[in-house]
Amino acid sequence: MSLSEKLVEHIRDNGPLTVAEFMGACLYDPDDGYYATRPSIGGANADFLTAPEASQMFGELIGLWCAHEWDALGKPAFNWIELGPGRGVLMQDALRATLRIEGMHDAANVVLVETSEPLRDEQAQRVPTAEWAPRIEDAPPGPSLIVANEFFDCLPIRQFVFGEDGWHEKLVGLNEADKLTFGLSAAIPAPESDTEPGTVREIAPGLESLIYDIERRLHDAPGRVLIIDYGYAKPEGADTLQALRNHKKVDPIEAPGEADLTAHVDFSRIAQLASDANLQVHGPITQGAFLRALGIEFRADALMRANPTHTERLKREVRRLTHPDEMGALFKVICLSSPNLPPPAGF
Repeated sequence: MSLSEKLVEHIRDNGPLTVAEFMGACLYDPDDGYYATRPSIGGANADFLTAPEASQMFGELIGLWCAHEWDALGKPAFNWIELGPGRGVLMQDALRATLRIEGMHDAANVVLVETSEPLRDEQAQRVPTAEWAPRIEDAPPGPSLIVANEFFDCLPIRQFVFGEDGWHEKLVGLNEADKLTFGLSAAIPAPESDTEPGTVREIAPGLESLIYDIERRLHDAPGRVLIIDYGYAKPEGADTLQALRNHKKVDPIEAPGEADLTAHVDFSRIAQLASDANLQVHGPITQGAFLRALGIEFRADALMRANPTHTERLKREVRRLTHPDEMGALFKVICLSSPNLPPPAGF
């Protein structure tokens, strides 16, 4: 029985699913979910291309950022944690870039937070010194530097649509042909609002617990969390749920478990939750501004001088990562830190 058939049977027996429940099943079903069945994600031959896969410079700069912040922490023994590390390319590049940082690799305990066995196998080939944890709270205690690149966009979301008679929750049900389809709940009682009809509000139910786990870690020991993802600095009132398959957008409901489902990250909500938890918040700023502040142009120039035949490719990579029409503006960067630390680099 396919995941689609299982979802149809579940809805027939129990009623419609929320968008969050649908996303959760499509991405994380232990047998047929997207992450359980993909031996590789995020590369040129996968359904989408992440920044580390687009250019080695991305992971190298993140690695050097971590080296700077390790120094700011006082160079302790620390957990170098990546959430959702994909094929392990970012951490592989970060480790290579910091090989000459005296004492850093000896002090680092590399922890990859990953539940997918096929992806763990990929990561082990690139980062053989790593250990794995299924959740961030399962990583060892102590000072930590945490990187989350395109991790928060995979948190399942609930969607609410404002209509003429109030708010409705978007649901996944069945049409007359017993096929999966989107629909709306009955109106939800709510205070009077001047919201325009058609406005969409998206809420990630798992975000608060994830920030709480980060809060506990950063209050128990000094550390920082660097979050890089596509999203908005403030909610824009639009439907951002999307599905990618073979580098093309497809109908999110078309093939459950066979496409990557994501939604834009609400950076204002992350900042609010972190600030309420007495963490320091820097950003969000655009990915382009962050990478330029870290010196991506200088890194590209050095690589061009060393490899003149790669000049045009490197220029394309810099543009892809930093230009507003590519990843430079849509992707945002925010840093959450333990109290009383100096400002992080890049912000």
